[in-house]
Amino acid sequence: MPEAGMIRSALVLAGSRGPRDPVADYAGVPQKALVRIAGRTMLAHVTQVLRLAGFDRIAVSAGAADVADEVRRLGTQLIAPGPGPSASTAAGFEALGAPLLVTTADHALLRPEWVSDFIARVPATADVAVLLARRESVEAAAPGSKRTYLRFADGDWSGCNLFYLAHPRASCVIALWQRIERDRKRPWRIVRLLGIRPLFRYLRGTLTLAEAVARLGEIVGVEAAVVECPDGLAAVDVDKPADLDFVRDLGEDASGA
Repeated sequence: MPEAGMIRSALVLAGSRGPRDPVADYAGVPQKALVRIAGRTMLAHVTQVLRLAGFDRIAVSAGAADVADEVRRLGTQLIAPGPGPSASTAAGFEALGAPLLVTTADHALLRPEWVSDFIARVPATADVAVLLARRESVEAAAPGSKRTYLRFADGDWSGCNLFYLAHPRASCVIALWQRIERDRKRPWRIVRLLGIRPLFRYLRGTLTLAEAVARLGEIVGVEAAVVECPDGLAAVDVDKPADLDFVRDLGEDASGA
């Protein structure tokens, strides 16, 4: 947790992965971050939630001119993106420093309590932490929603698009993140980074998620931790048109702020 009186900084990744985004096309807007849900853009929702969670300084990593206009309208800082989420995070981390919370503009159901609870439960010794939810929680909260899961001895896990870079040492995690980012749809390649013995344990089904994340931290010389989110909705972002339909169907009461 940040010390009392420390400026709390957050970075929102709002860049584009390519010239055309299927969600933006489906919604009839030029950029996914500008998709409107319950009367406001997803980017506006995320920034408001971060303010409600007590963040003093919020920056948005975005390159598109229309998203930059929305960033200025929201009164947040604009940071030029890198070629992908990890490179954009590196630029944001250099500009904002530690501690830094990182999330994404398509986290359309983000809630202040998820953010606050996550940071409160990050171990005091951790340099970096990630929020994940179990498959059972996700399927109970979002039946029919298709997510990507990492399978370990203690269950199947899905990311919640919330990362906490607690210490300047966390900068060395970002290069490793770039490798993981490339292979996020091929979990076995991620696990292969752990080395022969952990890989064998993974194949035998005896490696836990916490052990895998701790090992990845050891590889780059930091302490890395996993925090479990009990609310499976935290794993739902808007990657596909079906995700947008699901989020919109929940209605305003489920938007969280």
